Amino acid sequence: MTYRTMQGREIDLEKLMRQQELSPAIGNMKVNARGDELGPGGRIIRKREEIVGEYYEHVPKSPPNRAAANPVAEAPQAKPPKQETPTTNTRKNQPEV
Repeated sequence: MTYRTMQGREIDLEKLMRQQELSPAIGNMKVNARGDELGPGGRIIRKREEIVGEYYEHVPKSPPNRAAANPVAEAPQAKPPKQETPTTNTRKNQPEV
């Protein structure tokens, strides 16, 4: 993915991301730019794949989507429009003269 800057320079963002993948990210999370957990001296303790896999083991799955299983049964029914009563001209509704 190549972008052109305002000054006309071309920057390949994919190449830039691959080059900086292992450098520590800025902040206090102690991870590199890829998401690997870093220990003392910047060594990789756990890879990103392990962290994501562990997360999905402990997070409950979302409930099944009933509408996707049976779209006809779950379709909302349209409500008939309400009939409005005509307003009568009373002294309250008329402007003062």
